Amino acid sequence: MFNAFCRLLMKLTGWRFEGELPALPSYIITVAPHTSNWDFIVGVMARGALGERIHFLGKHQLFIPPWGWFFRAIGGSPVDRRKNNNLVDAVSALFEEDKSFKLALAPEGTRSKVTRWKTGFYHIAVKANVPIVTVGLDFAERKVVLGPARATTGDMQADMDAIIAFYRGIKGRFPKHIPDYVP
Repeated sequence: MFNAFCRLLMKLTGWRFEGELPALPSYIITVAPHTSNWDFIVGVMARGALGERIHFLGKHQLFIPPWGWFFRAIGGSPVDRRKNNNLVDAVSALFEEDKSFKLALAPEGTRSKVTRWKTGFYHIAVKANVPIVTVGLDFAERKVVLGPARATTGDMQADMDAIIAFYRGIKGRFPKHIPDYVP
């Protein structure tokens, strides 16, 4: 019922999909550009319309009462960004425990302008041996652009350049510059 409701919402709001998610059991999804709180709402709507169980990580403040139960119910897990908690190992373990685990992350880590994307998603993909799927929320054309699954090659520069290139034509709610990858 939730999936049908989300498909109806997408239709009523004029959002559509371009591309398809890969027919793979497990992967990491990068979602960008992250410029607005609306990104989350459109992302949840799209996830529901696709009918996929996709998990996400969010700042721990989102998971306190009264809304914490809701974020957990829709697949969220809290992350305390104030401390070093070896998140790469912890998330890699989730992929090991559940062979159909899918995780969506915003590589920018914030809605604000950034000069460098976080690369934890890449290190998780390498450690868990799962591909990276690029997804763009294009507010200018009201479309969710589903990119191909990309296996990591061991050449982080080339992989990151390809991932970032995917997002160059995507217009966020509040368009912003997508920085080049610099190690």
